[in-house]
Amino acid sequence: MSNISDIINTKENRQLLRKYLYKDFIENRNLTPDQAKQKVNQLMIKYKNNLFGKNGLAYALGKRSFEYFCLHFLQDFFIPKPTNDVRPLAPVHYEIWEELENIYLKNTHDKQLFILPRGCAKTSIIDMALSCFLHCYRKSIFTLVLANRELDAINFVVQTKTAMQNPYIKFTFGELIQPKKRVVNKLELELDNDTKIQAYSSGSSVRGTAYISSKGRSRPTTIIADDYISEADIITDEAKEKKYNKWLKEVEEAGDKAVYRNGKLIKPATKFIILGTPLAKGDFIDRIKNNPDYKVFQRSVVDFDVDEYFENHSLWQQFKKIYFDNKREKSLEDAKKFYFENEEKMRFPTIWEKYECWDLAKDYFNKRLAFMQEMMCNVDNIGEKWFQSNRIQPKKDIESHKFIKTMLAIDTAGVKNKDKKRSDYFAFVVGSLADNDFKYVRTGQIRKFDDFNEYIKHVIKLIKDFDDITHVYIEKNTYNGLDVEQIQNELNKNNELSNRNIEFINEMQRKNKDDKISTIVSDVNNGRIIFCEERVEKEFLNQVMEFRGQQFSLHDDAADALSEFANRIDEIEIKNKRIKTFDRKILGI
Repeated sequence: MSNISDIINTKENRQLLRKYLYKDFIENRNLTPDQAKQKVNQLMIKYKNNLFGKNGLAYALGKRSFEYFCLHFLQDFFIPKPTNDVRPLAPVHYEIWEELENIYLKNTHDKQLFILPRGCAKTSIIDMALSCFLHCYRKSIFTLVLANRELDAINFVVQTKTAMQNPYIKFTFGELIQPKKRVVNKLELELDNDTKIQAYSSGSSVRGTAYISSKGRSRPTTIIADDYISEADIITDEAKEKKYNKWLKEVEEAGDKAVYRNGKLIKPATKFIILGTPLAKGDFIDRIKNNPDYKVFQRSVVDFDVDEYFENHSLWQQFKKIYFDNKREKSLEDAKKFYFENEEKMRFPTIWEKYECWDLAKDYFNKRLAFMQEMMCNVDNIGEKWFQSNRIQPKKDIESHKFIKTMLAIDTAGVKNKDKKRSDYFAFVVGSLADNDFKYVRTGQIRKFDDFNEYIKHVIKLIKDFDDITHVYIEKNTYNGLDVEQIQNELNKNNELSNRNIEFINEMQRKNKDDKISTIVSDVNNGRIIFCEERVEKEFLNQVMEFRGQQFSLHDDAADALSEFANRIDEIEIKNKRIKTFDRKILGI
């Protein structure tokens, strides 16, 4: 034990203990600086033989200061040392800990939402640290942790178990992990002080959950939800509503109310901690944010308007130009080099030193919508235009490329619609993937037909006009395959087209259109999808540029057909490629 004591009772740990004792006396005991210093000296002498042991000075201080508990008992996770690769904590992490102190030590409120950018270490800073604190001091008897996937729930239990077995906690609180005596498995962690932590995936039910120990039966005293939602929970308004209602009617009901006697709090209410990032307007996180029962702590990766900043910064615009230059062999490396050559003028403040400016900018230029959601925690811009710019090239330049794959993508509509203004369009995209890895929209058209046969004839004409089309995608929802059958019949009748061996992809469209179209936004904005000046119709391109999401757009046909081409061209496989596909220049085209 003496060897372990030497590891614990170090100069650094004594200095940290002094620092937080002094802070406690100043902030919570209203002592003057001289009085606080004197009191610290007295306590350090009084407890010199038990500064860090069972019921020692560090134990008592940790019970009053969550921040001290984390920095001492979990120091290997939060303090940089030669033996680890931990980054220094940022101010935001201390602000989070202060909020948790308010909830658990000052009992200011019972429900808290933390909205934080991806990569902010929220699981370690909140889930793991809070669970260790609550169960070391038995401030929570039964804690539930809800994660989106079972794997996330398992990983949380593993991380918390590891933290509980570190030497600083064991020296002060003893061996809390006793697998031979207690329930310890991938989702349950029962501790030797008659408390328990249990993890669930979001699909599991927590209705009626309780922990029974030698001290009696306990309903959950803390419930933590970490990244509780997935893409499936935002696909439709019904999915969003279902997730939110499950929380209110099942999860919150699993908790307990506060107990008061003669106006005095005997037992606090169950505490609810939610942490995550909003994925869409009206989703679970967005709804909780607007629930007055919850106090909200929200931060973004930067505290300025990123759109305005990048749009008006000439060096960042030059970075973008280099990054999306299809004539460069190593555009990413060149853009990164440009940043470090101009780092002093391009660096901007972030929430934590972990976030590299050039890497954030790359993500912003590449996938702005995802960046706004995951890093800025902002879903209020969903009604804005998704596509901010496009790249157009003359037919001559586009057709000079060597195309690897070419396909026709069709978004179908009905014929003979009564309301012609609001009725959907047929949208047609003939697009190719070139050997430079850029995608080219060689024609883009929108049409309305009064007759089904007009539609069939138009498809045949496009197949004739582009003799390197090998695949045709047509959504199945409108005609249930009847149109594909008719097109194939017409091809077989035509001697010129019957030997083309065109493969048809005819599937029911069940994907959420907004999710699908969002995947191509950055590629359009940054010029990785290029439009033919002469053959992409103005009305087609206007539909794409006016798209604001299904809820806010009159028409989504062009954007939908474009997304089908851009996403499916990567997946299709070409068999028996024709020589024209290998090198168009050989034929003088």
